Amino acid sequence: METSPIFENRIDLTEIKAQLNAMKVRIGEQLVGQEKVVDMMIIALLAKGHVLLEGVPGVAKTLAAKLLAKMVEADFSRIQFTPDLMPSDVLGTLIFDQKAGEFKFKKGPIFTNMALIDEINRAPAKTQAALFEVMEEGQITNDGTTYPLGDPFMVLATQNPIEQEGTYPLPEAQLDRFMFKISVDYPKLEEEVEVLKRHHGGQMLADDQQVNALFSTAQLKDIRSVVDQVTIADEMFVYISKLVQESRKSAHLYYGASPRASLAIMKSAKVKAIMDGRDFVTPEDVIFVFTAVMEHRVMLTPEKEMEGFTVQMALDQIIKSVEAPR
Repeated sequence: METSPIFENRIDLTEIKAQLNAMKVRIGEQLVGQEKVVDMMIIALLAKGHVLLEGVPGVAKTLAAKLLAKMVEADFSRIQFTPDLMPSDVLGTLIFDQKAGEFKFKKGPIFTNMALIDEINRAPAKTQAALFEVMEEGQITNDGTTYPLGDPFMVLATQNPIEQEGTYPLPEAQLDRFMFKISVDYPKLEEEVEVLKRHHGGQMLADDQQVNALFSTAQLKDIRSVVDQVTIADEMFVYISKLVQESRKSAHLYYGASPRASLAIMKSAKVKAIMDGRDFVTPEDVIFVFTAVMEHRVMLTPEKEMEGFTVQMALDQIIKSVEAPR
C-alpha cells in the first residue's frame, strides 16, 4: 500500500497563518457570510493586486472594502465616482503659488495607500482612463513630471452590474489591471438572519473607524516578502499557462486572457498557499483563484450569450479540460 509523501515547509508560516486567520475573523465579525470574498481580498492585498467588487446595492461591497483597508495601519481615502468627476479631481492638478511665483502640483485623493473607489463605472471614460498608469505603475505623470505613489498602494473599487443609467462600462484595458473581479452575492437565509440579530443586539459597529488595524505597513511588506519565497514547481508553471492558453482557444469565448492573467494566477496562488500554511503551490491553489482572475478578462461569443451560457460555465469547462499535475 502506497503512502502519500509528507511535505515539510522550508519556511515557518505558523505566525503568518495565525495573523491572516485573525484578519479573517476580524473582518467576519462585521461582514457575515462572505468568506470567499474575504479570502480573495486578503489574497489580493498580499499579492499586490487591485480588486473590483461587483454586486447589487446593499450587499456590503463598500463595507467589505473599508474593513480590509482598516486592517492595515496605512493612509486610506474614499473617492465617490460621479458622471461629472474630472481626472484632476482624482489625480491632482497644478496650482499657481503666488508667493513662490510658480506652479506647484497639488496631489489628489489617489495619493494614498488604500484607495476605495465607490461606483467606479459612474465616471466617464476620460476619468477612468486616468487610472491606467496609477494602477499599473504606481505613479502618475502630470505636465511631464512623474509623481510616485507610496508603498503599499491598492485600489478597491465597487460597481453595480445591473444599473445602466448614468454608468459607463469599464474599458477592457482598465479591467485587465484589476487582479480580481469578485462577485458579492446576496446572503443566504441563515446569514441574513444572523445580520439582523447582530444589528438588533448592537454587535455591529456603527462606525468603521472603531476597527483597529492588525498590521503596520512594515509588517505587510514582511509578509509580502515571504510570499515571494513560495515554491512553484515547473509543472505548475505549465499548468497555469495551459489554463490561460485554453481561454484563447475556447469556442465559447470571443477572446481569451492575456499573459497578465497568468502572472495574476501565479502571484495569488502563492498567497493562497501561505494562507493554508504551505510554502509551495498546488493545483488546488490555482483553481481557487482562477475564476476571480479570469472572469473579467474574457468575453463570451454572442451566440453563447444568447443561449444563456455564462463566463463561469466556460471557465469551469476550461478547468475540466486541462489535466492538473499530480
